[in-house]
Amino acid sequence: MAFIEKRQGELVYMASSLIAAPHAFTTRFGGVSRGDFASLNLGSNRGDDPAAVRENYRRVCALMGTDENGCVVTKQVHGNAVHLVTGADRHVCLSPVPYEADGIVTGEKNLPLMCFTADCVPVLLWDGDDRAVAAVHCGWRSSVADILGRAVEQMEALGARPENIRAALGPAIGRCCFETHEDVPQAVERYLAGDTEGLFDPLPGGKFLVDLRGANARRLRQLGLKPEHIDISEECTVCSHDKYWSHRYTKGRRGSQAAVIKMI
Repeated sequence: MAFIEKRQGELVYMASSLIAAPHAFTTRFGGVSRGDFASLNLGSNRGDDPAAVRENYRRVCALMGTDENGCVVTKQVHGNAVHLVTGADRHVCLSPVPYEADGIVTGEKNLPLMCFTADCVPVLLWDGDDRAVAAVHCGWRSSVADILGRAVEQMEALGARPENIRAALGPAIGRCCFETHEDVPQAVERYLAGDTEGLFDPLPGGKFLVDLRGANARRLRQLGLKPEHIDISEECTVCSHDKYWSHRYTKGRRGSQAAVIKMI
């Protein structure tokens, strides 16, 4: 298992060797946005030039063999809603999304799913028998509300089996930079029913460093995924803010990257 840097044209993206389905975790490289949004910004509500955002979408969607109106996207509110989607939910680029969901699941082939991050954990799930795929935005609030449990449940309803699901947890804020108050580790303790050994580092002043990717990987194992079917990126978006968008590093003046996947 490994995350591999790939290129198509000017685009630079990451992919997991564990997932055979077409997928990508985008970086900041390969778009046309300028200034604070240079260059591959996929956030349509950040203040970027809409024409630039549309072209950025076009380039990423081309990786998935479709145009900028061909993907289904999340509308993220840091909740735990997971929406079962079909081709009827393809998103017209820059138009309002008619539902709220931090995770989306489909059983349809050739239907790319896309979620967005800028420090939170992007999780792509793929059933090895091509019965279902999912794209899930795992901020800490979505995580402790068990959005992954809901996503796996939706995939099971489509015929997937947990032991056959592969998961890739992409670039996100690492434990090195995710400094929190005690409310976050307490919530993670509840989320994982106490199975949190090694996930927290206490700091002076009652704060903690938290391994959010590790917490979500542990939840996936609790849900029945095999450890060898879980791939975890080692890149921290804060430390690698030149390569990835980081909300924490830029104090909110930033674009968004995407994680996208489809079955064929």
